[in-house]
Order: sequence, then C-alpha cells, then structure tokens
Amino acid sequence: MLKKIIFILMFLTAISGSLFQTVQANEADTAKTVTLAVENMTCRMCPITVRKSLTKIDGVISAQADFDTKTATVKFNPHKTSVEALIAATSNAGYPSSLKK
Repeated sequence: MLKKIIFILMFLTAISGSLFQTVQANEADTAKTVTLAVENMTCRMCPITVRKSLTKIDGVISAQADFDTKTATVKFNPHKTSVEALIAATSNAGYPSSLKK
C-alpha cells in the first residue's frame, strides 16, 4: 500500500512540474517588450525606484531602467497588464513616462 502511495505522489509531482513548465512557456510566447521614455530621473538611484514600481505590477516579467538614456524596458504578459498600467506605475512613483517610439 505504501508503495502505491509513493508511486502516486511521484506521478502527481511529475505531472504538476510539466504543467508548470507549459504555463511558463506559454507566458514567454505571449510576452511583449516595450521601451518607455521616463522623465524626472535626476540621479543614479532613480532607476531603482522606476524598476521597483514596474515589477510590482502583476504580469510584469522583467523591468530595467537606464539613467543615461532615461528609459525603462519592460517585458510583460499583455493578457495580465497593459502599457497604460506600466505608464501609470511610473507616473505614480513620480516618474511620468510614455511609450518610446
């Protein structure tokens, strides 16, 4: 009986792991990357605040902010968030931004 329980637990663990990998792969396939022009970055610490404000948004996969170019590059799941939400996040942190063309 114990062998059956162990086998079932191992089987369920294997299935859940592959399902998790499938979900991650699907999110990566639908990910979108945008660059925002960010205002008010006046020191080398400002990009940290910008990045933190972006990574708090559900659906953001990664975010980098660059002081020299005054930009933020954000990879996100467009099914969970939008460019407008990204702009709102930086603006609410004191750094108004817009989609860089």
